[in-house]
Amino acid sequence: MAQNPFLLACDNPQALLDVLRPNPSIASSQDESGYSLLHAAASYGHVDLLRALVKEFNVDVNLLDEDGETCLFVAEQTNVARCLVEELGVDVNKKNAEELTAVEKMETEEEFPEVAAYLREVVGGASAQAVTPADVLNSPGPIPGSDLRVRVGTMTEEEATGGMSEPDPEFRRRIEELATREDYYSEEVQNEVRELVKDAMAGSNIEAMERDLRRRNE
Repeated sequence: MAQNPFLLACDNPQALLDVLRPNPSIASSQDESGYSLLHAAASYGHVDLLRALVKEFNVDVNLLDEDGETCLFVAEQTNVARCLVEELGVDVNKKNAEELTAVEKMETEEEFPEVAAYLREVVGGASAQAVTPADVLNSPGPIPGSDLRVRVGTMTEEEATGGMSEPDPEFRRRIEELATREDYYSEEVQNEVRELVKDAMAGSNIEAMERDLRRRNE
């Protein structure tokens, strides 16, 4: 009975190599979900198998599964991630079907913190945890039907006012109230948000025009 290469990749990497050498075409195999031997090797921490698959059997280190994820996304150990990045050249900036890189996914799901910390050093920039609820009260995402994004959080006075007048406390209160509602994405609430934002933008434009007129007349 033929041995399952994916099981071997998890539990017996040496036995898998013995199977692959007379049958090298198996090295790039993927199951119905796109899960590859690379993904299995990375997930189970078999660094030597990863090296062999890429260097000896020429498997594309950026092979994707059905979620658009490379094996880096399932690396649970820092030495595995380091091998993939520094030796095998995996694309650290590759985004999955949800538009998240491997480090962004790990930070968002709070998985494999040591791997995430290493990858964050590699790619640089602020981590997803830097904009978690401690800094943002609620970040519901874009408003459907527009390019506007509502983000209610802690900011400096200058950021909040854009260097202009004080923000309307009532507007802020209403946005915070809507943003925390469980039915935020319902059509009714989204319509309220759109109207609030439109009113705020219109008010800001009027204030800017009035200031400009005052400067011209001074």
